[in-house]
Amino acid sequence: MSALLAGLVDDAGLFPPTALPPAGAVARHRRDRATAHPMHTLRLLVPVARLAEIRAELRPDDRLALGLIADAAGPGDPGERLRAALATVAADDRLETALIEAPLAAFGGDPATAVPAVLAATAGAGAPVFLEPAAPSGIGALLAAVRGTLGVGAKLRCGGVRAELFPSPAEAAYFVTACARAGVPFKATAGLHHAVRHRDPDTGFTHHGYLNLLLAAALAAAGPGDPAPVLRALETTDAETLARELAALSGPAVAAARTLLVSYGSCSTRTPVSEARTLLDAA
Repeated sequence: MSALLAGLVDDAGLFPPTALPPAGAVARHRRDRATAHPMHTLRLLVPVARLAEIRAELRPDDRLALGLIADAAGPGDPGERLRAALATVAADDRLETALIEAPLAAFGGDPATAVPAVLAATAGAGAPVFLEPAAPSGIGALLAAVRGTLGVGAKLRCGGVRAELFPSPAEAAYFVTACARAGVPFKATAGLHHAVRHRDPDTGFTHHGYLNLLLAAALAAAGPGDPAPVLRALETTDAETLARELAALSGPAVAAARTLLVSYGSCSTRTPVSEARTLLDAA
């Protein structure tokens, strides 16, 4: 289980619902780096438009690994803004670009033109690039556009501040299975606030669970031709079932699952750790 969960959680503290201010996000990330829990990637996810705010909070002795996220905010071409941000990080000894995320919607949406634009902006960055289709159903066109390209993965949006940002289990299963078939890794973002699929009583939104997604990745990697087991894993709301099936995975199955699912962004860095400990200790 330690191998399954190792380096799973990216720090998305800047994002809702936690939405820490830059000073709070850097302070929490600094504490997490000092603790270095094995579940944490120790990457701070930062939109290009907020890079200057984060840099303003750094100490001379800070060393941060960033997941730099292209966005549509700001004037001019998003590729130029991304390229400039990468140059800024490269020139700052306190920072490194560990990975790059790019929503294709910021680059026009059509993978045929958006993917080349992102790859041109990130050429020479030396970091993997994860591309987010405008909707999970667009994963086929994205995978076709990146076929044969090294260092490129996909990104699955699992939720957000509006109901339509939450993909159904069937949509998520289609995405995960398509990535497994193509041999393309993916990471996930938004909505994965807890370990197991659940309904939030405050918003009414039904959230995917990060353990559901891990099991889905393991099943997709083991049998990329059949989406039915992947769908069942994503629909499961029973914590004991999920924990038991995950605990039964072989070493090669765990490795395949984590090769497919690289990480996910969580606005809380404490909750994933505490829930995993509680649920998996009971398995």
